[in-house]
Parts: sequence; C-alpha cells; structure tokens
Amino acid sequence: MQKSIFSAIAVLLLSTYISYAEAYVGLCCAKCGGNMPLNIMGAGVPETKEFRFKVSPMFMSMDGLTQDGDSVAADSLLGMPMMMGQPTGKFMAVPTTMDMRMLNLTAAYSFTDDLFGGVMLMYKDNAMDMQFSTMMQDMTGQSGFTMESSGVADTMLMGKYRLFTDDPLIPTNQASFMFGLSLPTGSIDETNSTHPMAMRQTELLPYGMQLGSGTFDPTIGIVYSASKSPYWWGVNAMYTARLHDNDRDYRLGNEFRFDLYGMYQLRHDLVVQLQLNGSRSSSIRGEMDEASTGVSGHATKNDAGSPFMTPLWDTDNYGGRKILATVGFQWQPATLHIIELDVGVPVHQNLNGIQLEEEYRVMFTWYREIPTKGSVRYTERKSEDSTLGF
Repeated sequence: MQKSIFSAIAVLLLSTYISYAEAYVGLCCAKCGGNMPLNIMGAGVPETKEFRFKVSPMFMSMDGLTQDGDSVAADSLLGMPMMMGQPTGKFMAVPTTMDMRMLNLTAAYSFTDDLFGGVMLMYKDNAMDMQFSTMMQDMTGQSGFTMESSGVADTMLMGKYRLFTDDPLIPTNQASFMFGLSLPTGSIDETNSTHPMAMRQTELLPYGMQLGSGTFDPTIGIVYSASKSPYWWGVNAMYTARLHDNDRDYRLGNEFRFDLYGMYQLRHDLVVQLQLNGSRSSSIRGEMDEASTGVSGHATKNDAGSPFMTPLWDTDNYGGRKILATVGFQWQPATLHIIELDVGVPVHQNLNGIQLEEEYRVMFTWYREIPTKGSVRYTERKSEDSTLGF
C-alpha cells in the first residue's frame, strides 16, 4: 500500500516539467484572492474548469503527560488500579510519547466561478510508546512497548461555494461557505499486535490509536479572505459533528476549529506566513464494545482488573482545547506549482483528563494546478482566440 502511494507521488512530481498554461504572476490563481495557506482546509481553489492536486505529508510529535491542564510525571500514574476493592487512580501502563505520520492526497475541480469540489484521501502511521508499572515489568520482562497502527484513514468529500466577492476576477474581499462529509474508510478494528503478552495481542487498540471515526461526519464552515498586495489575511471557522455511534457503540467528540492567518509576499515567487490554529473538541461518547469480535479479556475503563488498564481506555481522557502558532512559506518553483512548508508549535493546551501534550507538527505540501480546455488559462484556447482576433 505504502509503495503504491509513494509511486503515485513520484509520477505526479514528474509533471512539474510539463506546462499546460501560460504563466501567471503570483502564487495562486486570481480567483483565490492571491494566496492562502495550503495547510488549511479549503485552500488552493483553482480557476474555473481547472483541476487541483495536493500532496501533503505531515508529522506530529507528542511528548509528556498532562492531567487536567497540569504536567504530570508518568511514574506518578503507575501502580495498582485496585486496592481493597477500591480504585486507586493508578494504571498498569501509561503513554509517554507518540509520533503520527499522515499523508494527505487531494484532488479537486472548479465547476463554476463560485463552486468547487474535491476529495481528500488520508493514510496514517501511529506509534505510541507505553511505560509499564512495576508489576507489568515483572510479568513481561520489559519496561514498556510501542503501540502501533497504520493504514488508510477516513476520506473527506468537500465543497466550497463563494457567497460574495468584491471582484469576480481579482477579488480583494470574499467569503465562502465550506461543506464536507467524512466517510468512515479508516479502520476501527486495529488490534494491539505489538503487546509483549500474547493474550493481549488480539485485543483492540484504544480509541486514539484507531485509524478512523467509524461514522459519517459532516463539516460546515465559513472562509473569509482579503488582500492588499503584498499582504493577504483571512479567517476560517469549521465545525465537525458526530451524529451517530459507530459499529463499536461509541462516537468521537464534536470539534470546532478556527484559523487566523497573515501572509506577506517577499517577491513574485515567495510568500511568508504566520497562523494561529485553534481547536476545541468534546470527549468521546459511549464506550468501545469488543464483545462483538469474540475477543476475551477486553480492557475498558470499567475493567480495573485488566493488566492492560491505561488512561487511553477512559473516554473522559479525550478532547479539550488547543491553539498552535504556525510559521511557513510558499515558493513557486514553476508555473502552476507551489511548494509550502509549515511548522507549528502549541502556545496553549487545556486537555481533558490525562493526555499526551503535543510538542510540534511539520507539514510539507506540493500543490499543482492543471487547466482544462475550458479554462481561460489553457494555452491552446489562448492560441485559438488570438487566431480569431480576440
């Protein structure tokens, strides 16, 4: 699977040297209002009758635990879950770090001057380091292990409809309505195959290590952008709703996201940018049901006697608020191509319960526009018009 994905990327990158249209001065089509950060949903709307492709690998690192907003050492959370029949607030295993790699592949098309649609495919690779309590170390002979999952994640269908603009050709103020639907193509059946105890390797992984939501999740939002060359700025607000339980009797929390950004064009082919990216999500509702798989000895937050008990099974330990500061740049190496690099670090995190804190994230994006014969930027169309005297 990974080999085929990266082979497709290589083929797309070769098209860098193929030109379908005349040069356009700037880093984005005029209809976009100039520029917009490519790591934000809805960015990179091509001219009418044109295709858009984006390839975006992303890496996120999490390190250190927080409990109700305060940093906490992993050792202080490890111990016996039950004593004298009463819960102690201790766990047999806790997470210490997590690395998430994601590859996003997006294809889109502008049907009219105001309507754009697209699809985003995602691939995830998760690795979470777990530390064992003394008892678990004695039972396994290991200080911990790395919990892993990888595969296709959920698929996003998205659209963008322009509500108003001050200039349909080269807008300096415009607002659009975003809408999307996440399809549950990501697995929620991933098992704990790397656990050192064979009896635990057939159990399901906790919620945060699954590859998808297991539900059809609609997203709506508003996108506003403005410009006064060489400056660009804007604000986006998106809301994702979880409307039903998945096949394992739970649903992820609803999520609200916002993005504020400002951009400055240093020269015709280079733009720098600064963003604030915020999110707020609720905790998980329901509780994973492993009984349907026939797995014995399943571990949930109510199964305090399980040797695998960990805060990752408590649905109250999900969700919260987070704000990131992101810096980046856009560079145009060739006509109709953009390369962008973004680095984000959290400036505020207030997470529910016991969770890992995000340390940083890095995203690289390659963006490609391909005009069709119906586009005003198509070379053959321009040549024909010139012959006819237009």
